[in-house]
Amino acid sequence: MNLLVIDAQGGGIGRQIISAVKKSFPEQSVTAVGTNSTATSAMLKAGADNAATGENSVIVCCRNADLIVGPIGIVIADSLMGEITPKMAAAVGQSNARRILIPVNHCNNYIVGVPDLSLAKLIEGVIKEIEKYI
Repeated sequence: MNLLVIDAQGGGIGRQIISAVKKSFPEQSVTAVGTNSTATSAMLKAGADNAATGENSVIVCCRNADLIVGPIGIVIADSLMGEITPKMAAAVGQSNARRILIPVNHCNNYIVGVPDLSLAKLIEGVIKEIEKYI
């Protein structure tokens, strides 16, 4: 399975996702794409097997992904402090991959009905969802 993790800004959420995936599924290959080099570097340090940076990398990697994981902002143009371009959001949204999106209430986006859980609890939920597909 081609597992793609996308993150922006400092890559903290992506780093935590990759660390948890590698702990739970050590043999699973993970591709990380950051919107900037800082995010990509953080995800590489967490154990990503492959990594790339930038808009075109998001677009290309979404074409080949079976599962895309990241904060919900990766499907909202201009979110994450403007780091998610309209083309990036479209690539994630139009991908045939299953998406596991973390409901983080940031950057003027609030998801009604979602309890305000810690990031650790949200990552636990991500791992349970990934387990269904591995």
